[in-house]
Amino acid sequence: MPSVVFDIETIGIPFDELEQAQQEYYTKSAKSPEEAEQMKSMTALWVPTAKIVTIAMMNPATGKGKVYYSAGDTTPDTFEEDGATFIAGTEQEILEWFWDDIKRFDQFISFNGRSFDGPMLMLRSAFLGIAATKNLVPYRYDHKFHCDLLDQLTFYGAHRRYSLDTFVQAFGIPSPKEGDVTGAKVTEAYAEGKYTEIAQYCWRDVIATGELWKKWDSLLKF
Repeated sequence: MPSVVFDIETIGIPFDELEQAQQEYYTKSAKSPEEAEQMKSMTALWVPTAKIVTIAMMNPATGKGKVYYSAGDTTPDTFEEDGATFIAGTEQEILEWFWDDIKRFDQFISFNGRSFDGPMLMLRSAFLGIAATKNLVPYRYDHKFHCDLLDQLTFYGAHRRYSLDTFVQAFGIPSPKEGDVTGAKVTEAYAEGKYTEIAQYCWRDVIATGELWKKWDSLLKF
């Protein structure tokens, strides 16, 4: 069964640029002014206010893959590094390339991809008029099509949720958080023009997820 590990990075529209009605909608559940302020920094996590700036994919059988990423208004050359080919494009382009590539795969591997990456990819694509070629949010309790390792390693919520970094370190896998860019800093890094660094970070996440999947596949899969 051809498998692919995937991961994305997103940035958010500045909260102050949203219409007043939208600002009120996104913060109406806040129980305090402090919580409302915290919510204002979460636009990269909300599909209508987010933008996908990186998509990384890796074949766990070969360790090879691709990273599609946005480089703002720049057009850097394609390059290869650490088993991946890095290709820059617009959000529209990287989504179109992604859906074309994954048509050949039968199993999708992620960490929290069924709750975040999959819905984000499918809905952002739909907003841009791009049709998905695979359903990344299928029936939850079957790892054969979409193996979300966060679901598997928490036994579908029966056990506490931990971060990818926490899990990989517990299994003795090198942490993907070695560089300056981490998931929480992607919006800031993008504003600073660190496009390549974001793409490289996303690729490290995919490598770590692939190694974590191998541990789960050999030790915990039933």
